[in-house]
Amino acid sequence: MKYYAIHKPYGMLSQFTPEAGHRTISEIFAFPRDVYPVGRLDLDSEGLLLLTNDTALNKLLLDPANKKNKTYAVLTEGLPDGDAIKKLEAGVIINNKGVAYKTRPSKVQVLDLVKFEERVPPVNYTKHHTHTWMQITISEGKNRQVRKMFAAVGHPVLRLIRTAIEDLTLEDIGPGKFREYSRDACYRLLHI
Repeated sequence: MKYYAIHKPYGMLSQFTPEAGHRTISEIFAFPRDVYPVGRLDLDSEGLLLLTNDTALNKLLLDPANKKNKTYAVLTEGLPDGDAIKKLEAGVIINNKGVAYKTRPSKVQVLDLVKFEERVPPVNYTKHHTHTWMQITISEGKNRQVRKMFAAVGHPVLRLIRTAIEDLTLEDIGPGKFREYSRDACYRLLHI
């Protein structure tokens, strides 16, 4: 079995199949043909993406009943106050495939020191004068959930980076780079 943690850059699809006008994760490395992403990150999101040919692990991580924690660094418009943070932590109502859905409780905090490389293209800071880096940990993964959660409390997301799945992190993996793990190490970091 193969296990890779990759740092998907902004503007890259979370797939190997080419689509006109879009970069794909096949540009990062010549991964084995039977390896696939576990879940996905949107085109405009960045960060940790796990690739594997371990179908049992894939099913386990994608099953919402297993409540695996996913942590994101979020650059928001404005400065979310204590009330907004409490709402995010308690769960907010978002639109999920046309249905109102209340998100599970999450952990949210303001980040003081942020060491992410500037993305290409950069965020338009002149348009968004006030912005704040936040961290949110969720245990589910609805379509564009983090973006919808922050929008629900009045703070649209300017940049979104998945930094961890449980204890599997982006640490020392730059954008467009990857790290291979053994099965034991991957399972240990994912708390399996």
